[in-house]
Amino acid sequence: PAAMGAGFGAGLGLALASSAFIGGSFVLKKKGLLRLCGRGRARAGQGGHAYLREWLWWAGLLCMGVGEAANFAAYAFAPATLVTPLGALSVLVSAVLSSIFLNEQLNVHGKIGCILSILGSTVMVIHAPQEEEVSSLESMAEKLKDPGFIVFAVCVLVSSLLLIFVAGPRYGQSNVLVYVLVCSAIGSLSVSCVKGLGIALKELFSGKPVLKEPLAWVLLVCLVICISIQINYLNKALDIFNTSVVTPIYYVLFTTAVMMCSAILFKEWQHMVLDNVIGSISGFLTIVSGIFLLHAFRDMPFTPNLLPLFLQPGRADPHPPWSSADRHQSCQHQPLLPSEDKDAQSVEEEEEEEK
Repeated sequence: PAAMGAGFGAGLGLALASSAFIGGSFVLKKKGLLRLCGRGRARAGQGGHAYLREWLWWAGLLCMGVGEAANFAAYAFAPATLVTPLGALSVLVSAVLSSIFLNEQLNVHGKIGCILSILGSTVMVIHAPQEEEVSSLESMAEKLKDPGFIVFAVCVLVSSLLLIFVAGPRYGQSNVLVYVLVCSAIGSLSVSCVKGLGIALKELFSGKPVLKEPLAWVLLVCLVICISIQINYLNKALDIFNTSVVTPIYYVLFTTAVMMCSAILFKEWQHMVLDNVIGSISGFLTIVSGIFLLHAFRDMPFTPNLLPLFLQPGRADPHPPWSSADRHQSCQHQPLLPSEDKDAQSVEEEEEEEK
């Protein structure tokens, strides 16, 4: 039990560290892109690649790598129902750090949206199905040959090409979903490559001749291509739009795409019970509600004047109306336009006198 407790604590610490590093990486990348913009360099949103010479951007990329490595290691110590929901904390970390270091305002609606996204992600992951075990490259190759996965991969590639070459030039500068959808769709394939390479590493350490297997090299090349595309278009999204908006939308779409890809590749949803189906759908709808609050009201200032009168500071009446001597009539029972009512009444009286 002591060893299990130590392993659980190590997994919890690694998962929390992963969220902190990943959330901070978005802010570091955005800070580096803003510094380049201040120097007059070509922005990433306009096709520039000057960020490759900015040390803050590389620090953000390093933080992202450390966070992903810690997240991968956390699964070896703690259950997935603990580690995966904690990944949503990177959204909260990024939003808080952006408001501190990037002077990006996060109003009440945005804070509620972040909380809803985290709660919805937690519910969805708790009820998510467990993936089917794949223990060798041979079984992974059989899964990749499945017609359902081939159709999914083709749809992802075709939709990504349409987003890049058709929707990107038209709507990329005004709609946050264009570039984030590219990252999420390609990211679902990159996660599958990571799982395949993880199996290859296990076989390599066990003494099997993995380096002679062509599938391992194909997965490595595909992973490098997918990650390069993700980095490029995530930089464009971060350069154009607010970090506190890009981060949660990217997390939700990326998680959804990965779950769809894993369900098709590993046949996760075949043995789900009804309560897990309802839980997954409810969690997803909660995430969508949170993203709507965060995205739709991000530019709306929230002042105390928007609160009801009894909640506004300095408006509370120290003497309640039932205890005061001079009671005032409620505004709900007063005429809305008393002057106009008096004028109308005088006109009616004059007409009666003329008659």
